[in-house]
Amino acid sequence: MLAGIMALGSQDMVFTLYGDYIRYRGGEIWTGSLIKLLKHLGMSEQAVRSVLSRMWKKGWLKRRRVGRKSYYSLTKKSQELLAAGAERIFEPKDGDWSGHWYIIAYNVPESRRQQRNKLRRQLTWMGCGAFNTAIWVSPWDITESVSEVSRRLGIEEHVQVFRSEHVGFASAKELAAECWDLERINSQYADFIDRYGPMLERDKARLEDWDQVDPAECFTTRFMLLHEYREFPFVDPHLPPELLPSDWLGQRANELFKEYYALLTAKANQFVDSVFQKAPP
Repeated sequence: MLAGIMALGSQDMVFTLYGDYIRYRGGEIWTGSLIKLLKHLGMSEQAVRSVLSRMWKKGWLKRRRVGRKSYYSLTKKSQELLAAGAERIFEPKDGDWSGHWYIIAYNVPESRRQQRNKLRRQLTWMGCGAFNTAIWVSPWDITESVSEVSRRLGIEEHVQVFRSEHVGFASAKELAAECWDLERINSQYADFIDRYGPMLERDKARLEDWDQVDPAECFTTRFMLLHEYREFPFVDPHLPPELLPSDWLGQRANELFKEYYALLTAKANQFVDSVFQKAPP
């Protein structure tokens, strides 16, 4: 398990801790508590202090000194990032599909290619699919989001959004398969299910004997579970069922994640509370 965790970026690990635990405990934590928590995830004290310093310099964390102790909390941009991420993970898009497609077309000059590349990344974040390099599609109305991003990038005059009806010549499912790599995403879901399905069944039996399960183990497993699953909301466009292949595993993986996450929560929180030191006023 630790080998898998250590393949993750140290900054991502800190963000996960804040998003899943610290922001629900006042949002500020002593460096020593972070060191103890991250030690169970394979990070050395020096590595923890180094990543905290980098995140502070980048504006992701605020630092406050009380005597000889340092306490770290989230900045506004970090709070917004974590809130958006949590919404994508725990409250994915849902609803009935109208049958319409929203088409985003742009003609951004080469002199503004940096903004154009940022626009493409944001369209991917929104769950849009690339029909080609300059035409993107979505079954959901993302007009407001596209307008906000285009305005922020200063390229609104180069971006257009259309609402359309697909009349041919491929089927709707074929069109979706062309614009999104659904086969690759489904394969990743299958790997997730193969990995965590047996672990869930094992731990459902083990947790019946509550006192025999180490809270630190539950913390580590839950951390890795969330870390691996949280990638899906950013690669899965959450298409309506009408556009998905018949063997789509997204719903099954989501149900597995939620059940296992909930099963481990009480023990994981017990461990975090045992090492968490809240900052003084």
